[in-house]
Amino acid sequence: MRALLANRDARFYLGGQTLSIVGDNALWLAMGIWVKILTGSNSAAGLVFFAYSAGILLAPVTGLVADRVRRRPLLITANLAAAALVCVLLAARGHGQLWLIYPVMFGYGALGSLITAAQTALLAVMLPADQLGEANSVLQMAAMGLRVISPLLGAGLLAWAGPVPVVLLDAGTFAVAAAAVAALRVREPAPARAATHWRSELTAGIRYIGNTPVLRRLLITGVIALLVFGFFETVPFAVTGQGLRRAPAFLGVLEAVMGGGALVGGAFAAPIMRRASERALAALGLVGCAASCLLLIPPWLPAVLAGMALLGLSIVWIDVGALTLIQRRTPTDLLGRVDAALNVAMSVPQTVSIALGAALIAVVDYRFLLVVMAVVVVLSAVYLIGEPGSGTAPVPVPERAGSRGRAACE
Repeated sequence: MRALLANRDARFYLGGQTLSIVGDNALWLAMGIWVKILTGSNSAAGLVFFAYSAGILLAPVTGLVADRVRRRPLLITANLAAAALVCVLLAARGHGQLWLIYPVMFGYGALGSLITAAQTALLAVMLPADQLGEANSVLQMAAMGLRVISPLLGAGLLAWAGPVPVVLLDAGTFAVAAAAVAALRVREPAPARAATHWRSELTAGIRYIGNTPVLRRLLITGVIALLVFGFFETVPFAVTGQGLRRAPAFLGVLEAVMGGGALVGGAFAAPIMRRASERALAALGLVGCAASCLLLIPPWLPAVLAGMALLGLSIVWIDVGALTLIQRRTPTDLLGRVDAALNVAMSVPQTVSIALGAALIAVVDYRFLLVVMAVVVVLSAVYLIGEPGSGTAPVPVPERAGSRGRAACE
């Protein structure tokens, strides 16, 4: 981590992106609450998150854009566009302008997927291969750790002074992120010219995954795990109410513990990955998630707290291992599309499992669901560490100044 933080570009980028995460987390929850206040409708509030999710489905297109232009100017433009877009919400002051929130959140989701794809690709160009794990760890620690504080910040600002400060906060963090990217000194190679029809270019990411055994195995692993992982959106409510017999607000304590676990996980992710491999780290994270499910079963507070901490740690290990594996096994001119294709392919089972968990929790004991989750997640870990087949050598990428070479992956 010291070597990463000694890198000027890494400090600028990670600092700006961390601030942007604060604004993102504050805004999306505040918008749902705001719509609920204006309309009194749970459905109208839920449509805010649906609009955001629908925007993310444009990831194949945004991934293609991220592979066809230089990522640094693209990230500057995307962050400034996002800052301008959220300012449109300042015009939504009552029922008559409520409709503005939905297209803004759709565009917010689309720009978010563009920024994510471009970020994944830029980091692989900007940093030596042996620092990618640390960079991904920092971003995951920020995302998970700040998730506990920043939604409360957004809700608190909304309750105290209305939506204006929440919108301005998010727009300001996007502007800071754009300034941080503008300050980078990274030299990017010229983007590759499109050699085939646009439809072939659009699907190049998923085809590359299908033709690369280790990435194909990663995708299938994610689909298997996410078939039950969405249950975590509803099961903790049952753990809090039925198991611990606490008020729903106590879930905030459990979320805070999970955020603490994420910080610990981020600190150890890169060292473990260097001693093992990206796949091994992700598999350990999956096993940790399964263990956390079992710890949530007994109605005993110390066990539940340990389970939530382990869950936060494990999610970071899964994400860091998977993202670093993608960066190290994908040519730089395909990184945006590969990242976008994986995100879209995994969002479908996750959405299904969220809906299924919400339905099952009403008719099935939550402890049984936790056992099912543990079994399925362990099976996904076993599949991930299986033999990925031939052709798993790292792909060649252009040399970067200061790079020490590409770390071997199991």
